[in-house]
Amino acid sequence: MKKNESNKAIVLGAGVAGLAASIRLAALGYRVTLLEKNAFCGGKLSEIRLGDYRFDAGPSLFTMPHLVEELYWISGKKSDAFSYRKLEEVCRYFFPEGTRFTLSADEEKRISTLQQALGEDPEKLRRYMEISRFRYESIGRLFLERCLRKPGTFFNSLALKAYRNLGRLGLFTTLNHWNRKMFRNPLTRQLFNRYATYNGSDPYQTPAVMAMIPHLEFGIGAFFPGGGMVRITESLEQLAREQGVEIRTHAAASRLEAAGSRVSGVYCGEEFFACDVLVSALDVSLTYTLLPGEKAAASRYARLPKSTSAIIWYWGIRRQTPETGLHNLFFSFDYPAEFRALFRDKTMPADPSIYLNISSKENPSDAPDAGENWFVMVNAPANEGQDWDSLIAETKIRVLDRLSRELGFPVTDAIEEETFLDPRSLESRTGALGGALYGTNSNHPFAAFLRHANFSSEYDNLFFCGGTVHPGGGIPLALQSARLAVEYVKEKCGIPAQN
Repeated sequence: MKKNESNKAIVLGAGVAGLAASIRLAALGYRVTLLEKNAFCGGKLSEIRLGDYRFDAGPSLFTMPHLVEELYWISGKKSDAFSYRKLEEVCRYFFPEGTRFTLSADEEKRISTLQQALGEDPEKLRRYMEISRFRYESIGRLFLERCLRKPGTFFNSLALKAYRNLGRLGLFTTLNHWNRKMFRNPLTRQLFNRYATYNGSDPYQTPAVMAMIPHLEFGIGAFFPGGGMVRITESLEQLAREQGVEIRTHAAASRLEAAGSRVSGVYCGEEFFACDVLVSALDVSLTYTLLPGEKAAASRYARLPKSTSAIIWYWGIRRQTPETGLHNLFFSFDYPAEFRALFRDKTMPADPSIYLNISSKENPSDAPDAGENWFVMVNAPANEGQDWDSLIAETKIRVLDRLSRELGFPVTDAIEEETFLDPRSLESRTGALGGALYGTNSNHPFAAFLRHANFSSEYDNLFFCGGTVHPGGGIPLALQSARLAVEYVKEKCGIPAQN
């Protein structure tokens, strides 16, 4: 059965990038169909329910909320339909030798904590955050908000300002080297090295420009959506439907049809959807596998060095833990060894750092009155055929032992509900090749230039968004990628005439 309409746009994948692209296309006047293989929207940004416990399945940190609000503005809707609040407490940190502290969103409180707990110089801390802000506002905005394939990106006032300050940008040294230069205490370095993991990279390889990420968390702020992270997906799905987007679930693309320099449509099994514009929010290598004659391109992008994946346990815990907050990080003893295992040996670390998110601290309905919903995540290498059953079993023992020692009770005895995701199931659930959470890693100074552009150089009406293309993975960058992709739709395909 064929459907053909003029000014028809198809979007593949209803993750946050696909939803955002659909909303933007609808705002331009396109008739949009959004095709999603799963029964639900959101991709990684979905939810899991176990008995009386609700869990956000994937991303748990919300920054740059204006990128969600912008979708309401361009749709002519009030952004107060999506509510969120700024967190006063950003994260609680637990170090293996016994140091513990909580970092506040308030700068002076945060500096005071790091001075008292780790002996750091307050002026150095202020300078670090100032440089973090500078790197974001110069090179961060330059590379994250613009196309790297256009000369104009590199010849403008923002670019010239960056060129004049190359020494401050951290392009030619690693994040770890920069943090060693700035901080005297190894624990402080470990804390700020952690920010490499926000895009699935290695602090001992990724360039020090990544020191801009703390500005997003502390300078702009960390937030919590009312109803949990899944509310981002629910809000965007509702907004898309209100804008006339047709959302088809259980609709996995099986083949793209192309003629000459244009993609003419998408097959989902036997059903064909014709289109004037196609935006793929799928893994870019998967998109190329759907195109006849593009196996070489698919293979090329599949071989790019991948970001980390994860093992995530979802535990309904039958007790309250006052020592914990919404965001908690239990650092490993040997951070370099952890990243050697992940990126060099492609295996699970013997001593993994553990991230614990408990959304019921902010959204009490996510767990029973006497319980908590634990999202327990450890970084893992992308799936390359490792013996995951053994690795998961061994890692679970280590995680339970560490959490039990830190929190003073046998965690195993308190688990009432349980399930987990690993690189294999993440790949199956989200379509991310190897289960890599952020597409390619950023361990190379020029990694940004290796990512696929938001448009195709071979097909005039094919565009890309999502975590495997420019500017990268994570909620803010996925939303940015949708904006860039639709800007190219306007440039290459125009804006439909209004009926």
